[in-house]
Amino acid sequence: MPSVNIGRSIPPCKLNFNSISSLVFENLSDKLQSVFDNLGRRGRLSEEDVDKALRQVRLALLEADVNYKVVKDFVARVRERAVGSDVLRSLTPAQQVIKIVHEELIKTLGEAASLDLSGQPPHVIMLVGLQGSGKTTMAAKLAARLRSSGQRPLLVAADTYRPAAVTQLEVLGRQIDIPVHSEGTAPAPPDIVNRALRRAREEARNVVIVDTAGRLTIDEQMMHELVQIKALARPREVLLVVDAMTGQEAVRVASDFHRQLQLTGLVLTKIDGDARGGAAISMRSVTGVPIKFLGTSEKIDGIEVFHPDRLASRILGMGDMLTIIEKAESVIDKDEAERMAHKLRSASFDLDDFLKQMRQIKKMGPLMGIMEMIPGMGRIAKEIDPQAADQQLRQIEAIISSMTMEERHSPRILNGSRKRRIAAGSGTSVQQVNELLSQFRQMQRLMKQLQSGRRGSLPGLFGF
Repeated sequence: MPSVNIGRSIPPCKLNFNSISSLVFENLSDKLQSVFDNLGRRGRLSEEDVDKALRQVRLALLEADVNYKVVKDFVARVRERAVGSDVLRSLTPAQQVIKIVHEELIKTLGEAASLDLSGQPPHVIMLVGLQGSGKTTMAAKLAARLRSSGQRPLLVAADTYRPAAVTQLEVLGRQIDIPVHSEGTAPAPPDIVNRALRRAREEARNVVIVDTAGRLTIDEQMMHELVQIKALARPREVLLVVDAMTGQEAVRVASDFHRQLQLTGLVLTKIDGDARGGAAISMRSVTGVPIKFLGTSEKIDGIEVFHPDRLASRILGMGDMLTIIEKAESVIDKDEAERMAHKLRSASFDLDDFLKQMRQIKKMGPLMGIMEMIPGMGRIAKEIDPQAADQQLRQIEAIISSMTMEERHSPRILNGSRKRRIAAGSGTSVQQVNELLSQFRQMQRLMKQLQSGRRGSLPGLFGF
């Protein structure tokens, strides 16, 4: 959905999504793209050109808080491949170097790994981590995601050391309509888990997600208790939930937990925060444990399966169309999409259709994030003020919502009186209503030109 500039009081918007790369990896992505831009301007490359570029890549990775050993090994692998005669003598050496960096970045991030729900149910997923890492919220997110794929999860409040954790999980469980087994803070956590497993079998719950206690730092008592729970529950998955904003410390924490509990996967939370992102690049390489999920926001649906190739593409500014497609498939009704496609082909798309499409796209997340996942649009998105973009979209929705259904279907009937009523009802001005109608007419003319096979220009269409 493009931005719409419907009033001079609002500057032309430039989109900025809350996607993974937009915050956590923004600085790293910008610096790497700058390095590759410089390479591309050189035409043929020498070994000295490659070494200079790799020094900049090394510095960018270190500034992003990537583990020093990981950076050293990564740059060495890239250099070994990039200084080969096949690359330096190729017609597109800069593109070959970028391809090598992309492939080696994927290798560093590791392979994608799905949840193991094999064996006899109930399948136990044990979430561990330090206090404040987001375990409790992640437990609810994971339960909601599994329920959407046909599973019957049961949440277990086994963090008895933080009373708020039990209450928080109960509240989240009610919000997503998933049962929570809780017994307050008095019983021992292993006993709570034991009774929760019995309840899961009685109620035919095939997945049990255990929210365990954390501490501000790793201590012997906490680890002993977690080892007890693991021995009792025999979980298929032991997932460490780590705050991505802790940087290099997250790698050390992961190593310590893995040594005691033999982790099966990692979950990085708060990656929508202003962190440097190095933990995500370092953790698989240092611990050997795969990253399985990313927490992308505080919302219940703010969880993504970790795809190393997609993350590598985002970091290098190559976009991520597969994630956009998956987001669209999860929120857009297939029959409705086909109906809209027919209306577009027949140039009968009206303002009511426009409003429905805008609301569908809003379900996919902030517009800026979607733009950053479209190849070539990342830099445009960074120039857009996200607050102005959101305000403009809200005003468009308010204007169209203030119209009658007849007016949405036939905007040509809108006279001065109707426009004043719409402006008053939407909290906008008649000028803003006129600008929206003018831009919509431009879009309709474009559709007719495309339908008839003629090429039309897009001057000023929706702010671009």
